[in-house]
Amino acid sequence: MIDMRIGICTVNRLRLGILLAATFGLAASPALAADGELHSFHCLFGCPLGAPATNDTIVREIYTLSSDDLTKVADWVAYRITPASIGPSGDRVWQADPWLSVDETLTPHAYDGANRALHIDRGHQAPLASFSGTPFADETNFLSNITPQSSALNQGAWSALEAQERLLARRFNTAVYVYTGPLFERLMAPLPSEPALHRVPSGYWKVIALADGRISAFIFDQTASRAMPYCDGRVPLEQVVLRSRLQLFPMADLSRFTNLDGELGCHTPLPPVESPAVIPGN
Repeated sequence: MIDMRIGICTVNRLRLGILLAATFGLAASPALAADGELHSFHCLFGCPLGAPATNDTIVREIYTLSSDDLTKVADWVAYRITPASIGPSGDRVWQADPWLSVDETLTPHAYDGANRALHIDRGHQAPLASFSGTPFADETNFLSNITPQSSALNQGAWSALEAQERLLARRFNTAVYVYTGPLFERLMAPLPSEPALHRVPSGYWKVIALADGRISAFIFDQTASRAMPYCDGRVPLEQVVLRSRLQLFPMADLSRFTNLDGELGCHTPLPPVESPAVIPGN
């Protein structure tokens, strides 16, 4: 095993831990382009664009994320699963992100009482089991990678979809690229543990992709039932772009993308999607 740590740099509040792990398929080096775009081996066709300029972008061996100073959760997380990165799910020891200052990240106590009061779990964005085959699995427990997620969603459709990501990597013996993040589209009760108002997302989005341009996109509301089939969360990619307010795959020709639904076990037609609202005339 090779673990060459090159260091961390700060450029306009952009924190990059540029680290190489030659094993587990993590061999490419992330770099910051002159035009401000972030290029990381976790991001297929470029990392998402459009997050606030005040965000802290963190690149680790197993994921890249953009942490929002206001919500103190990541606006997006990108990760790359390979067959070698997968292992049995390990221990969950929650930690504040050591690369963020105390006013930029939640503490482990922020979630105290949330499960009882709001039926909320500490929801991983980059999943622990997808990286338990690496020496870096504990980094999935940093709170920058955790969001307040409904217990029913976290343990139901979300967990089932994460399992499909790992099955896909193993079945095709290839890298699977995943992007995920929260949606703040309506008022939700905040975390109850502290006087500060820590925001709770109203939903979540996820996009799963292969290097050949096959993708599937999903949106889940926090009110989703535990029994909801994950395939019922499928949406066109445009829905994720519009609702997340991010530009995904900025270096790709989206017209060349094809459908990945069948490989994820979704063989029924795409569920109907609510049409965008139109401003009424006076």
